[in-house]
Amino acid sequence: MIKQLVYGLATNLPWVQGLRNQSLGGSVSARYCYSVWLRHIVMANLQGLNTQPRIVAELGPGLSLGMGLAALISGSEKYLAFDVVDYSDLSLNLSVFDELVVLFKERAPIPDAAEFSRVKPFLKDYQFPSHIYGDAGLELALAPERLEKIRQALQGNDPEQLIVYKVPWYEANLIEENSVDMIFSQAVLEHVDDLDNTYPSMTAWLKPGAFMSHQIDFKCHGTATTWNGHWRHSNIVWSLIRGKRPYLLNRAPKSTHITLMKKNGLTVLQEDNVEMPSTFKQNKLAKRFREMSDEDLTCSGVFVIAQK
Repeated sequence: MIKQLVYGLATNLPWVQGLRNQSLGGSVSARYCYSVWLRHIVMANLQGLNTQPRIVAELGPGLSLGMGLAALISGSEKYLAFDVVDYSDLSLNLSVFDELVVLFKERAPIPDAAEFSRVKPFLKDYQFPSHIYGDAGLELALAPERLEKIRQALQGNDPEQLIVYKVPWYEANLIEENSVDMIFSQAVLEHVDDLDNTYPSMTAWLKPGAFMSHQIDFKCHGTATTWNGHWRHSNIVWSLIRGKRPYLLNRAPKSTHITLMKKNGLTVLQEDNVEMPSTFKQNKLAKRFREMSDEDLTCSGVFVIAQK
């Protein structure tokens, strides 16, 4: 926590502000992006949802657009990427794209917990989901001319707007209402400050019957000595830890996300909690969290699917 506090204070210095974004961003591994995308699709299939989403939106892609590229490679027609800071790296994205194409062509198994031990949701079967991506459909998706269009779109030659990258993405009217088939994120929603406006925006973007799929991490991210110790920090201490970073953690527990989904008319279809014991009781929490339920206090993460 002391290290995070010192760094938070240091972000007030101009030269630190210029450096701070260099350590932020998403995955640079094609295998990671392949694994995450297919996990979300496999879980959607288990709920009987559309596993061939035409328009896909992702919150917080970070350095790599790899998960959205996996969506396009596997058959989606348009990918909308929303972030708070422009991390886009063309050379990295081109490299990830080429590796993803190989993985799909080989029908590679989904990288599992042996390779990515902390990636969730966990699956019962990590074989390539050929029941979702059959040979005929995948051959069409992997047609050379189609892949070249995606590659050109990455390089900015995108008259069809296959890839739309919006930074920052706070405005609800960035895209047309009722136009998106699937919204997903991986360990991102715990960093979004304005959840009260984010969930209505996401819900408005979704078509009727479309869905969102999110893995949310509630751990402290190094800001405390215990996994849930960030809920013990007062608002003043937390403000000092955050400093002028563009984002850190919103500290919202699971119940906040579930409540906002339901409040905005979404039906929660799946809610898989990751539980960890707490080393303290609610009376040791900061005042704003003291009414937290036992379920929230011991929930270190959740995978949730909600349908409009």
